[in-house]
Amino acid sequence: MKRSRWLFTLVSSICVGVMLQQACSAQEKIIRPGDVWLDDRGRSIEAHGGGILKVKDTYFWFGEDRTPTNDPDKRYVSCYSSTDLVHWKFRNQVLKLSNPENLTNWILERPKVFYNRQTKKFVMYAHLDAAGYKLARVAVAVSDAVDGDYKYVKSFRPLDQESRDIGQFIDDDGAAYLIFESRPTHGFFIAKLSNDYLSIEKQVSFIQAPLEGGAIVHYKGLYYVLGSHLTGWKPNPNVYATSKSLAGPWSEFKDVAPPEVNTYASQSSMLVKVTGTKDTTVIYIGDRWKPSALTDSRYIWMPLAIGEGNMKLPEPRPWTLDVKSGIAAVLP
Repeated sequence: MKRSRWLFTLVSSICVGVMLQQACSAQEKIIRPGDVWLDDRGRSIEAHGGGILKVKDTYFWFGEDRTPTNDPDKRYVSCYSSTDLVHWKFRNQVLKLSNPENLTNWILERPKVFYNRQTKKFVMYAHLDAAGYKLARVAVAVSDAVDGDYKYVKSFRPLDQESRDIGQFIDDDGAAYLIFESRPTHGFFIAKLSNDYLSIEKQVSFIQAPLEGGAIVHYKGLYYVLGSHLTGWKPNPNVYATSKSLAGPWSEFKDVAPPEVNTYASQSSMLVKVTGTKDTTVIYIGDRWKPSALTDSRYIWMPLAIGEGNMKLPEPRPWTLDVKSGIAAVLP
């Protein structure tokens, strides 16, 4: 009888300990750059080259799903949701696309999603290409729900220019812009989307700099544009410039981190502004690509030191974020 009670007490203590550990883990609000990032299922988040869209109080993270067990004849985009930018819930493989235009060795990269208030549609843009990267187009897909099944609509060259790496920017007034790199012009474009977001309305700016991985944030009266040099999968010193207007003129480009660290072995993908009740944090979102195993490419998220025309990416370290107050703190 005593032995039974002892075993019951031991098992109960173990169960309570496990429950407490799980509860503490669930409440932990620490972002660990470069670590494996797990979703609510305990699986690695598959959102490479991705973009973040905020809908009311929820953030949605879209990105390339490179899961090795995916059908090799299709290209996948996954969607995750979060209210704190730390804990992510898997929502759906929102795009499971078969070869849309009979392309050879085709690719679909860097998906970005916009919400169109006028049509009430969610519109996805992505880089569509084929063998040799000669196609250089954007693909467009739409859905009625943010985490629904997106349907392929078309592909085209924005402004009749080649388009490879793309980025997205939604200004404080809600206007939506596509950022895309054009190799023949030795620079990249900022273009405003049409009213229905299915095409381009006009060119806003052309930045004469051979950069890709373009990302923009508007912070305290200045626009900051960030980009990566053209070195493929290999990381390089990413650079930034500033302007009072999206149309320019833009300042000279400066290094966002010490050149020798090659942006801490990452490439820019997006800049996310979190405005809270006490502070505003701008987050650098980058990919640490692993071309030999793309599914294991890690995410580098860090709060930037930004203001008065300067933007610096600190060395990646664990950090905390409170989206309600907007306060970020790098841990010692």
